[in-house]
Amino acid sequence: MKATDTFAQPLMLMLLAVTLAAVSCREQKTAAPAGVSATNVQTFAVQGVVRELKPDGRTVVIRHEEITNYMAAMTMPFRVRETNELAGLRVGDTVTFHLHVTDYESWIDRIARTGQSATVESKPATDASTNAVFRLADIPDFALTNEFGRPVSLHGFQGRAVALTFFFTRCPIPEYCPRLTKNFQGAIQKLKAAPGGPTNFHFLSISFDPIDTPILLRAYAHQYRYDSNYWSFLTGNIGQIRELAQGFGVPITAEGASYNHGFRTAIFDAAGRLQTIWPVSGDMTDPIVTEVTKAAQAKEPPP
Repeated sequence: MKATDTFAQPLMLMLLAVTLAAVSCREQKTAAPAGVSATNVQTFAVQGVVRELKPDGRTVVIRHEEITNYMAAMTMPFRVRETNELAGLRVGDTVTFHLHVTDYESWIDRIARTGQSATVESKPATDASTNAVFRLADIPDFALTNEFGRPVSLHGFQGRAVALTFFFTRCPIPEYCPRLTKNFQGAIQKLKAAPGGPTNFHFLSISFDPIDTPILLRAYAHQYRYDSNYWSFLTGNIGQIRELAQGFGVPITAEGASYNHGFRTAIFDAAGRLQTIWPVSGDMTDPIVTEVTKAAQAKEPPP
């Protein structure tokens, strides 16, 4: 039996329930900050197969071929600016399209159907009904290593609000791993600047890529002007980290030299209880600040 077997199923049910009850948020297009030019656009011609059309009418999941000088072949969601770009598309369609990427956002257009591939089966729905309480202490105490090469235990953060997410440093799409990292960067800056704000919090960015050594993680962290007193970048046994990610509902599939993966940002309160979890990657800076402030104030209820 794997170490995660004892916690993955209850956590999966718990995270689904908490997601439904959490602070509601809409998917947002990430705009460039005020005064910053967004004219530096890279454009790539891409071809692939439609795997899913999302209900929002603006997102399509495509298994695409290698994008030369940019990204390995993988399966991932893309957003369109105009909903009519997706008109008439069906799962299994082979398509060509243009991918546009700036430092702050990406989108696709000029989608052209070129044929039909094998139909992809839809995934069954999952029951989210549960009243379980999940705790940080329920997670197997895997051996993790921070950006300084020092051992870290998830169980060692009792008494602090903990925000964690999974990422890899080579992720090239600005709305994905870079967005998750910017969320943590902005939230920490706001928490530190808040008069009378909490100080008992810590953020964890956990890499599932074996290439992300402590030295590389430290260099990546410095790009975001991080404060190691409040934010750690972690690696470890990759098999265990991917089991951990799966327990949080983050699928990770190798796609050539890159990864197709899901998103989760989880917040545990200072008593170690799972408080909030989001399955999205948009700009969540302010909701994270709100939830961490609340989480830092939590106390263990009397017996």
